[in-house]
Amino acid sequence: MALLGGVVALFAYTRLVEKPMNNVAGETLAVVTPVARPLLTSYEIPDGQQIDFTYAAEQTVHAVVHVTTSAKINQTENPFFQFFYGDGYNSKKEVHGYGSGVIISSDGYIITNNHVIEDAENISVKLNDNREFKAEVIGRDPTTDLALLKIKAENLSFLKYGDSDKLRLGEWVLAVGNPFNLTSSVTAGIVSAKGRNIQLNNSDYSIESYIQTDAALNPGNSGGALVDTKGQLVGITCAIISPSGAYAGNSFAIPVTIVKKVIDDLRQFGTVQRAIIGIEMREVNEEDTKKQNLNEVKGVYISVVRDGGAADEANLKAGDIITKLDGVQVESPSAFQEMVGRHRPGDKSTITYMRNGKENNVTITMKNIAGNTGLVTKGMGTSEVMGATFEQLSSSEKQMFQTEYGVKIVSVEDGWFKDHGFGKGTIIISVNGKKVRTSDEMRQATNNGSVLKSIEGFESNGGYFNYRIGR
Repeated sequence: MALLGGVVALFAYTRLVEKPMNNVAGETLAVVTPVARPLLTSYEIPDGQQIDFTYAAEQTVHAVVHVTTSAKINQTENPFFQFFYGDGYNSKKEVHGYGSGVIISSDGYIITNNHVIEDAENISVKLNDNREFKAEVIGRDPTTDLALLKIKAENLSFLKYGDSDKLRLGEWVLAVGNPFNLTSSVTAGIVSAKGRNIQLNNSDYSIESYIQTDAALNPGNSGGALVDTKGQLVGITCAIISPSGAYAGNSFAIPVTIVKKVIDDLRQFGTVQRAIIGIEMREVNEEDTKKQNLNEVKGVYISVVRDGGAADEANLKAGDIITKLDGVQVESPSAFQEMVGRHRPGDKSTITYMRNGKENNVTITMKNIAGNTGLVTKGMGTSEVMGATFEQLSSSEKQMFQTEYGVKIVSVEDGWFKDHGFGKGTIIISVNGKKVRTSDEMRQATNNGSVLKSIEGFESNGGYFNYRIGR
């Protein structure tokens, strides 16, 4: 019986077990291994090392500061009570704001958002080691929502610039800032999109080509750092889209390619040396691509060429489609704005465009806001005239004030408008008898801020005014 059992077992082993083992092993190699491998590699970077956020976080938190501001505002601006009780009726109330900033040099230069420090009378900066300093505003640029501060300190930790152009969709990034006054907070996310325009800034020469991420941002993160996994600065955090005002899955940062250029200008000149092409543009649609024999729905369609501008002198025409700038593909109007925004007046670039189905190249010399190639002085800020900064009226504002033209004051610094009591929200529809629609037209109508004989418009509460001035 024992011998018979052994024979049966040997037969079963050779027929049912030994040969199928090769098939099972083959199936394991073919099926199990490929499934398991991506789960291991999905958390790896190209050199095979596992992604570690600790290095980038540790490098960044010491270079991100807490910015607090204060200002005094009128609690009441009721002209009826002012008439009976005088200007003394208005009482002043101190208001406070907060945000973040990024140290970019060991001697105390700090980047933040313009909206963090706008209208502030006092600005304080608190470092990660709890030291506090008063900050000086070196310059600010509402059109990109950037500002440069300076504190009196030495040997500070600072961030080095990275390259936002090299960011790829899905790449990990960290956001570091001070949400809800919680200092040195770090969140992680991926790059969700690039070249995003969310129409946050309506000023004449705004540049919106944001990096979109899903790294959590909240009030107080504005002006903070967006860094890659190497701890290099790739953006300045600035905005979220949310129905509640708190983080809801989308956050936005100004790409460092724009940040570096704007901050270098503010540091060197006190104002931005913005290059102007002199066109109005829109996105390319499928009909445009068919007319111009384009393979892709990309580029910018020129709808208007302004007389005497850089594009006009280069013989660009309405209807042309710009496809490349200096050999780099133009994806959209917002991307083109960013590419032009890296230049200064006087710079020469090659524009590739389509006309009548044929590709052409032309060299263009970029100009400044005044229509020449010289440097812009601080008094000639891109949308600033006589101490006030202006923006075009929105469709709803035109409807509200029943006007088809006009500009709105968005900020007031030392100058004629501040001296004569014109505040934020004032609508100006004509100057020296000329209708105005942009800050350019304001500058032209006042002969670059040197002549002002009459001004017409509306107070922010809707009251109409028309002043004659002996100037």
